[in-house]
Amino acid sequence: MENFESKVAAITGAGSGIGRALAVELAKRGAHLALSDVDEDGLAETVAMCEGYGVKVTSDRVDVADRDAVFAWADSVEDAHGKVNLIFNNAGVALGALVESMKIEDFEWLMGINFWGVVHGTQAFLPKLKATGDGHVINISSVFGLVSIPTQSAYNSAKFAVRGYTDALRIELEIEDCGVSSTTIHPGGIKTNIARRARIDEHAAELSGEVADPGDMFEKIAMTTPTKAAKQILAAVEKNKRRALIGPDAKVFDVLSRLPARFYQTILIKGAKRGL
Repeated sequence: MENFESKVAAITGAGSGIGRALAVELAKRGAHLALSDVDEDGLAETVAMCEGYGVKVTSDRVDVADRDAVFAWADSVEDAHGKVNLIFNNAGVALGALVESMKIEDFEWLMGINFWGVVHGTQAFLPKLKATGDGHVINISSVFGLVSIPTQSAYNSAKFAVRGYTDALRIELEIEDCGVSSTTIHPGGIKTNIARRARIDEHAAELSGEVADPGDMFEKIAMTTPTKAAKQILAAVEKNKRRALIGPDAKVFDVLSRLPARFYQTILIKGAKRGL
């Protein structure tokens, strides 16, 4: 996909963060938009930001963990726009919890959005992308889909799963040679609200030595703005990359992931113990 002019892009989690930045950047490039989120107020703000670029924008409240809702949304997008060229499975949440004390309902909540939401979006939109002969599936993993982090076992599970799922999809699409491709996105620290909205287990907070608000801490260490992230993601789609590392810190995580597990895990263990 060499450009986005007159293409139709569906984006989940478009009410803020990377999803919103993708919507605005795509609108500037002439793409028509189908946006979804559970945050209706945030979604309305994104729609307003995308107006004025001469593109069609539709929006729907969709819980990506609800398979039937995602499939119904995909049908409504095709009905409203006549086609769909891109699906950005971007919706995501965060959870900090120890493996031992993690509430199963919290684990299921995260997996429902971060992994099953990707599966639902991919399966719902893929036949529609194939119908255009010019489509792309963009699934958002994370640097935590490259390296495991203490208190992030649930998030790691989902993001490693997205990586494996999308890699397999890419291979299948190339075997089929159907005109559709896919890219796995590995963002580093992006200045979004995901940490502020995270569910944090008290035992996880104790282990990591967190005494400040995790949202404030994340804001300080996040290195990339959503706008920069969106531009890098779209550049990866244009180049048909298999995987894209978003932000300078993502490159560091990629290097760590290639080292013996003992090396990076020992660093994390020592760092955590110093904080206790």
